[in-house]
Amino acid sequence: MTTELDHLARLAGKGRLSRRDFLGRAAALGVSAALAGTLADKAFAQTPVKGGQLKAGLQGGESSNVLDPALNLSQVNFSFGKCWGEMLVELNPDGSLENRIAEDIGASADAKTWTMKIRKGIEFHDGKTVTPEDVVATLERHSDEKSKSAALGILQGIDKMKADGDEVVITLKEPNADFPYLMADYHLVIQPNGGKDNPNAGIGAGPYKVTVNEPGVRYGGEKFANYWQGDKLGHAAQVEIVVINDPTARTSALQGGQVHMINRVEPKIVDLIKRVPGVTIQAVAGRGFYPFNMFCDTAPFDNNDLRMALKLAMDREELLEKILRGYGSGGNDFPINEAYPLFSNDIEQRKFDPEKAAEYYKKSGHSGSILLRTSDVAFPGAVDAAQLYQQSCAKAGIKIEIKREPGDGYWSEVWNKQPFSLSYWGGRPTQDQMYSTAYISSADWNDTRWKRPEFDNMVIAARAELDQDKRKKIYRDMAVMMRDEGGLIVPFFNQYIDATGKGVEGWVSNPAQEMCGGYALAMCWLAA
Repeated sequence: MTTELDHLARLAGKGRLSRRDFLGRAAALGVSAALAGTLADKAFAQTPVKGGQLKAGLQGGESSNVLDPALNLSQVNFSFGKCWGEMLVELNPDGSLENRIAEDIGASADAKTWTMKIRKGIEFHDGKTVTPEDVVATLERHSDEKSKSAALGILQGIDKMKADGDEVVITLKEPNADFPYLMADYHLVIQPNGGKDNPNAGIGAGPYKVTVNEPGVRYGGEKFANYWQGDKLGHAAQVEIVVINDPTARTSALQGGQVHMINRVEPKIVDLIKRVPGVTIQAVAGRGFYPFNMFCDTAPFDNNDLRMALKLAMDREELLEKILRGYGSGGNDFPINEAYPLFSNDIEQRKFDPEKAAEYYKKSGHSGSILLRTSDVAFPGAVDAAQLYQQSCAKAGIKIEIKREPGDGYWSEVWNKQPFSLSYWGGRPTQDQMYSTAYISSADWNDTRWKRPEFDNMVIAARAELDQDKRKKIYRDMAVMMRDEGGLIVPFFNQYIDATGKGVEGWVSNPAQEMCGGYALAMCWLAA
């Protein structure tokens, strides 16, 4: 099959095969739609056009945002961080790792000691050269609880680290075969002295230097002349992100040509957008999900009977049909789907059961309404989702009160602060990283306040288990425990739906995250 695909790719590259024909013939070979789309992107890639200004209109920006990558909360900071920052490694669309600042990564036989060779000659925007000491300092800062880094959870397995010549040597408390994937976490931007001196300076080693930083309004960058991969990334002379949290305004900006690309197209308007001349929908399935988060340590959600009632009172099929409209798949109250290695597909799917929900609700002893907070920025269709959930809960005798919060301040004042709210997660490369980022007791981003020592021990055990069958069994047990006892309601896993305007070339869909894995502005260009 590989030989046949290569042949198709050569034909496409020579202009002898249309994109539609390529996708059709790839499908006939048994290639998945997602992989075929990625292959098509590569096959039809054109020579990048240098220069000009590339603009994106993005949801997910607040006036309280800062440049410190440790505190990146939402989509705007995520995408802008990929413009000015550089990583040790990056996740490719096919799930493999690409070495960036780390030129080579090796491990001891027991996967407990890891050695990263740091690439020579990479410059920071201030003219200094990236050193192994900068890498160590970066990891030290993010593993310090005082930093409030979202990467804290995944770094707690580190016992010690040091710079040794042109290498960084890291010793783990327990073996972890997935360790290199942790280094792809988008918060771990390598900064001079790790950002310890000024984490908000916006100085990195990425393709663009920061020129504009207006939180909640706009961000801008100019091409960094000494970027080490200037032939691959950073084609535009300038990039700009305009914060447009309102979905209607964002769509209008793309249609009117004020921006060249947008994120978070609402599924309910995709068919309309497709009809706009020059506009292309960029959709890809991955690990992202839209959860309802309950604080397990805060009344009334500290009662598992109530949590179970709220899970059973959700009509998942209705939400999937009316909110995602075919651009997603069902969820089962844990943050893992078939996109992850070692996923167990034999866990019974939770279904809408208002009678059983009513029984659990009565057993909980709760009375009165339950406050649910939502916002347009939580995820596309979040307000509608909350209203549908309100209606399904009513069938079980559960009264849900909805509070619609403003977009500016939702991620800083509501998410991970209020006990019942809607949110989104982009997923992570591995199960260990997902659980370590958000569901171990000590994680700064533990947005359900799920604090179970037994669960923490299972995360550590799975991390150290090199037998894949045994590891899969542990992950299954973790999923069942969270499904039945946790504060997470996952009605569905979403597709990332972005859109590009006329003349945008170079887009490569990445199931890891929206906007080409965050690199859309650095990866794309405007056709001449």
